[in-house]
Amino acid sequence: MTVWLGDFEVAKNLAKVPHPYHEEDAEDFVAARALPGDGHYSFVLARKVDAVLVGGVGLHAEDGVWELGYWLGKPFWGQGLASEAARRAVLFAFEVLELGEVQAGWFFDNPASGHVLQKLGARHSGSRLRDCRARGGKVLCHEMRLTRADFLRKEAA
Repeated sequence: MTVWLGDFEVAKNLAKVPHPYHEEDAEDFVAARALPGDGHYSFVLARKVDAVLVGGVGLHAEDGVWELGYWLGKPFWGQGLASEAARRAVLFAFEVLELGEVQAGWFFDNPASGHVLQKLGARHSGSRLRDCRARGGKVLCHEMRLTRADFLRKEAA
């Protein structure tokens, strides 16, 4: 985790990941997710062939709103892994957690993340400046909303 999130090209696309990213940051993240049912669900993405960690995907609730997040190490970009991981996390949100919708955002200079969300059926719901720890300031973020109905419609197509 530390190697991939330590890459600024990865960290700059995430709101809450600092740069540089140290082993202590990874330990803090894991410790914060140790309690089940705390409004955070985090999943590690690993390759089947050799169990190498390639990224992560998760859902967290803040003020009653559930947000989807995902990341991949740079060597794994462009292989469809983020789309598949996000799809499975959304299935978890709708089938297991029984949510009616999830939200996500993507920074203006990371349109690939926006494409992942569009493939799921998410719709643009606005844009705003959002904190990005790695960049040390606010960055234009496009917000997306995915309802259960839109997701199921897209899956059926």
